[in-house]
Amino acid sequence: MSKRLLDLLLSSLGLVMLALPLGLVALAIKLDSPGPVFYRQVRVGRFGREFRIHKFRTMAHNPADRGPQLTVGADARITRVGAFLRRTKLDELAQLFDVLDGTMSLVGPRPEVPRYVALYPADLREKVLSVRPGITDFASIEYRDEGTLLAQSSDPERTYREVILPTKLALQARYVDEAGGWTDLKLIGRTLSAIIAR
Repeated sequence: MSKRLLDLLLSSLGLVMLALPLGLVALAIKLDSPGPVFYRQVRVGRFGREFRIHKFRTMAHNPADRGPQLTVGADARITRVGAFLRRTKLDELAQLFDVLDGTMSLVGPRPEVPRYVALYPADLREKVLSVRPGITDFASIEYRDEGTLLAQSSDPERTYREVILPTKLALQARYVDEAGGWTDLKLIGRTLSAIIAR
């Protein structure tokens, strides 16, 4: 079975099975704070093409107007419902729509914002962007508590650029090298286990 077919089958199945929980998440967001249910942000996808990723909104409306793109620790912009969604990673489930649309895959390098992609070394940029970005991969599992790690730094922006981003890129390049059906299934399993463990 091809990767794209697997993405279509699993994302469709996921959206059907999770229709009620996703509806409850949307309702909770609307009741908790004014603004849209989804947060759309420009990310860099396969072959460097930009697209707008879906996430359930976890911050006050238009958070980019009131702070940096990096989310560090207990960011004041995060809503009450948003804190729960981030902790449980439920905000990421909206990306099933992106998988269905074909801009993302279930498994693949996490898509980054343009300003950080501009920092990628040329060889790693070409390699990491040669595949569809995904909801989960080695790096997203390793750095599932990234905000907490950044909160421990005196200069979160520098720590992200000089420490976390290079490590993420190495893990994403590893995924490209090891990509295949079995690798994808293992990463999906590890991701689900990490979410359940929370």
